[in-house]
Amino acid sequence: MKSVRLGIIGGGLMGREVASALGRWFALTDVPVRMELTAVCDVQEGVREWFRKVPTVRLLTADYHELLDSPEVDVVYVAVPHHLHERIYLDVLAAGKDLFAEKPFGMDLAAAQAIRDGARESGRFVRCSSEFPFLPAAQKAWQFLRKTDIGKLLEIRSGFWHGSDLDPAKPINWKRQNQFCGEIGVMGDLGMHAVHLPFRLGYRPSNVFAQLQKVYTERPDGKGGMAVCDTWDNALLHCELQVDGKNVPMRIETKRLAPGEMNTWYLEVLGTERGVRFSTKEPKTLWLFDRKREQVWERYDVGQGSSGFGVVTGGIFEAGFPDCFLQMWAAFAVEREGLLGERFGCVTPEEAVASHELFAATLRSHAEKRAVNLG
Repeated sequence: MKSVRLGIIGGGLMGREVASALGRWFALTDVPVRMELTAVCDVQEGVREWFRKVPTVRLLTADYHELLDSPEVDVVYVAVPHHLHERIYLDVLAAGKDLFAEKPFGMDLAAAQAIRDGARESGRFVRCSSEFPFLPAAQKAWQFLRKTDIGKLLEIRSGFWHGSDLDPAKPINWKRQNQFCGEIGVMGDLGMHAVHLPFRLGYRPSNVFAQLQKVYTERPDGKGGMAVCDTWDNALLHCELQVDGKNVPMRIETKRLAPGEMNTWYLEVLGTERGVRFSTKEPKTLWLFDRKREQVWERYDVGQGSSGFGVVTGGIFEAGFPDCFLQMWAAFAVEREGLLGERFGCVTPEEAVASHELFAATLRSHAEKRAVNLG
């Protein structure tokens, strides 16, 4: 089995999740390549020390240029604050490495376009992270919508909700400050999840009318004082797309202030004949609509057997975040080898730029209080 050597820049929450996923790589049964973690860069020594427990890691450094110079790194995964994306992503490509980028592919549209152009010019393989569509029920929804005539498309709803920011005492971090995460705010953190599967299905909005909310304008700074919190907390994107010459509504929601929600991703696509509905609040449940003599919503329980890539886990067992994360990495590795075929793949640079085009139009729509065309 071919080995691909991975380096991580940014060893925090997602970097550790990658190490965990690669540690479970043997659970995949039909992936002809093995990802091996060989190098980690993080500016904090304590974070780097955590990776000493990974036996394949041979380089720990605080300087990401040292990691990029290493001949034992083929692919680099980068999980750093958004304002660092453009510079580091382009440095990865200039070093001749392939790139698995964290969302949102730069802090604004100009950065995303520069990264996309850098990928094209370098010829390197580049994809962006979005793991939730790799859940088994979401994969079945994608297959259903690809292959089933749902009649005349009525509407699309997709979103991602958090609720922890409802607590005004929650300390501020870089994701709540425009200088680090960009003016798109919550859309940069959660928006890629909401648009990944709709974009892959060809649902590209032609215009957007936005409703954006800033609820808490300051938060505790962790030092006894208060700090400015200037990002958008919630974003509702009321869009339209053109289908057979007619306008179809499409709503995208990204919320950090969603009462009662922990980490909820959902998708609903409705047609006059068939429809599909899925939410991570019911991770093994897929709802399918069928306009029979009596209109019926059918409920299906979905287990590991519906994953895009085979695993040793029993087919009836329920999947969770580590499982869809592993599936996403399998898709990256297999597509990098040119073997993805008809399977679902990770976000492409073009899709990432399209998401930023939508988010940029959203900011303009909110500022001008009108619908904005995307072209």
